[in-house]
Formats: sequence, structure tokens, C-alpha cells
Amino acid sequence: MTTTLPTQPRRVSRVPLASGLLATLGVLVVTVLLSLAVGNKYVPLPDVVAALLRPGTGGVTGEYFDAVVASRIPRTILGLMAGAALAVAGAVMQGVSRNPLGDPGLFGVNAGAAAAIVTGTAFFGLGSAATSVWVALPGAFIAVIVVYLIGSGARGGATPVRLVLAGVVVTAMLAAYIQAVALSLPQVFDTYRFWVVGSLAGRDPQLIIDGLPFILVGLVLALALAGPLNVLALGDDTAKALGAHVGRTRIIGAVSTTLLCAAATAMVGPIAFIGLAVPHIVRSITGVDHRWLLAYCLLAGPILLLLADILGRVIASPAELMVGIITAFVGAPILLVAVRRMNGRTS
Repeated sequence: MTTTLPTQPRRVSRVPLASGLLATLGVLVVTVLLSLAVGNKYVPLPDVVAALLRPGTGGVTGEYFDAVVASRIPRTILGLMAGAALAVAGAVMQGVSRNPLGDPGLFGVNAGAAAAIVTGTAFFGLGSAATSVWVALPGAFIAVIVVYLIGSGARGGATPVRLVLAGVVVTAMLAAYIQAVALSLPQVFDTYRFWVVGSLAGRDPQLIIDGLPFILVGLVLALALAGPLNVLALGDDTAKALGAHVGRTRIIGAVSTTLLCAAATAMVGPIAFIGLAVPHIVRSITGVDHRWLLAYCLLAGPILLLLADILGRVIASPAELMVGIITAFVGAPILLVAVRRMNGRTS
């Protein structure tokens, strides 16, 4: 029994979708301002805007607010980048695998990135933030290649079901390896336990520069797949009959999600449910047309991640809850709703 995404797109007028996209952009702007305003020291929104547009013009109080806002800018930018990367990667993964429960970690991407970082920290002394992106990317790509080789080894080549099963096997093996290394070496465990939860706080701003090229390339590839993913949703045989290159679409999709997930994971750690929850939320508005789905995910992902980060600062003030914990609590109910909604769409 396999689970597939609905093959008949729900007709939605382009005018409301375009208006909704602009409204979503407005919500993102407000969310960014709130991310800069909320924390142990609340900065009024007018002062946030003044700190961004006219820094150093508000006297002693203004200079203090400028410093507070400036300290939150890298954290907010990381949230924007990671949220967009994970949400778009989740939408592409669900389209490529035709699995509505598809997740960026479905092909072992997150596990490969984590295993590479643990290996680099344990055996090569590469535990600094400046090297995490460059260590995570090769690990993620190797994991994806292994998954694809395993999934395409049987007669008939790679299919969504085989790739998913291969991803589960590789992820389980890498998870066992990660735990064995982390629990055997205390210094690795201390680094890993902070990184594995996922957090926007305390990250080196250099990660923004290191991760940005990979996220930009991954987003360009993902957006270029909008049309092919719409055809792929009709099934492999129909897609081939319509002239689509199914194998090429899956390979480009895997490269895109690997770049996006590996960069995001290296920057902020593995954050759960953004890649799963956001496409489901967006799909209820846009239908299954990936041209709109990917555009909305690009904006909605950062909104959800930044709101979760803001909530983590507020509910445990003056301490903070890591954003990975908040997204898990928010994403779990969405997962349950998604499973219930699929009852009539399984075969």
C-alpha cells in the first residue's frame, strides 16, 4: 500500500493567490520586526525601525536599543534562511517522493549531515562553527548517494517507495553510529547535545556567509522544478508519456533538498517539522500547484520558524527554550491532522 499526493490540482484563482502571497510577505515583515523586538529586553517596534533606518540618533537610550537590535539581527537572518530552506526542501521532497509525509530527512540528508559533523568533531577536531557547513555538506551528499544506489539497485530502478525504504535504513544506521560516537566520547557529546536540538541562539554570524551560497543554489534549483513536479504528481508513467524526464527531476530534486537541508542543518542544527508542516499548511491554501506552493513555502517557512523562536524566548523568560523544541510541539499536532486528512487518499 502506498500513499500518494492528490493528482488533481484544486482550482484556485490566481488573483486571490497573488494577494495572499503579498499578505504573507507582510506577515513575514512583521514577524522579522517582532524577532528583533522580543527578548530578555523588549524593544518597542518604533525603536526597532529607528535602529534599522537611523542608528545612533536616539541618544543614550537609542544607542542601547541599537545594540540590542544589532545583536538579534544575525539570529533573525539565520531564521529566515533556515526556515525558507527547510520549508522549500520539504515541499520538493513531498513532490519528488509523492509522499505527503515526506520530510527533508527522508533521504538521509539530516542524518548524513549530523554524522559528518560528529565524525569531524570526534576524529579531526573540526568542531568550530566556521567549518560546520563544509563538513555537513559532504556527509549529506554521501548519504543521499548511498540511498539512491540502494533504492535503484533492484529491477525497475528507483521508485518512490524504494527510495523511502532505503532512506529509512540509511538514517537508522547513521543514527546508531552517531549515538555510539557521541556517547563514547564525552567532549563530542557535549558539543553534539547542544547542536542536535536545533537553535538560532549562540550561532556564529560567519555561518550566514558560509551557508548563503548553498541555500541560494538550492532554492534556484527547487523553484526551477515547479513545472516538472506538477507533471510528476500524475505518476511516473503519465509523466513519461507527457515527455517529462522523471529520473532527471528526481536527481535535481535530491540535489536541491540536499543543499538546502545540509546548509540549514549545519547553521542551526536539525530542526524538526518545518519541512513537514509548512507544505501541508500552504497546500491547504494553494492546492498542489508547485508554482504557488514553493513560493508560499519560501515565505511561510521563515514565519513559522521565527514565531517558534519568539515563543521560546517568551514562555521561559528570562531563560529560553531552543527553537527545535518549540517546532516539535507545534509540528506534532499538524502531523496528526495531516495523517487524518489522508484517510481518503490512500491506495
